[in-house]
Amino acid sequence: MDYYCNFVSPPSQSVILVAKKLGIKLNLRKMNIYDPVEMDTLSKLNPHHILPMLVDNGTVVFEPCAIVLYLVETYATNDALYPKDALVRCVVNQRLFFDVGTLFKQIYENVHVQMRNSQPSEKQVQRLQKAADVLESFLSERSYTAADQLTVADICLLVTVNALTLWLGYELAPYPRIRDWLGRVVAELPGCAEFQREVEDATRAYVVNRKI
Repeated sequence: MDYYCNFVSPPSQSVILVAKKLGIKLNLRKMNIYDPVEMDTLSKLNPHHILPMLVDNGTVVFEPCAIVLYLVETYATNDALYPKDALVRCVVNQRLFFDVGTLFKQIYENVHVQMRNSQPSEKQVQRLQKAADVLESFLSERSYTAADQLTVADICLLVTVNALTLWLGYELAPYPRIRDWLGRVVAELPGCAEFQREVEDATRAYVVNRKI
């Protein structure tokens, strides 16, 4: 199972952690998006040039949420990570959409501004804070973001919150529920602490090379 990814990109990391939780061994193909030769190789499999991308016995899946759901629906031995109960699954999906469309979007906007050697506007900072506040409020309802146990929503949001602190140095002191939740999620994911160290090292190298 080949997994083509930009390792420093948080959406790419979510898939790796879900695969680890499921006991799936991925053949990691870490792509350099600035290398035309590598991107040409990618285009032969995926004309849209979209990363991350999974190739499983000839089946090509791209977009991180789609890959995550493909893995759990194809290979999970039970429905714990993606419950079949319609109401619970609805909440899991909502949290996944919140991750992609709200929290990660605001992180990306703030990082993108800094990559241009500028500073986020007050409105951008406020939108990011509001997104973090919403995640904190989710955790006032239960110990995990979507259900009474770990789901794919927690894994995807874990990666996004890590990006919040790693890329932006965001202070989580005002968010005690998020801090406690982070510890619970990391404890349930095999090899997660070591994986996070790899991500930190790769991100720092990327920042230095790109002079961000």
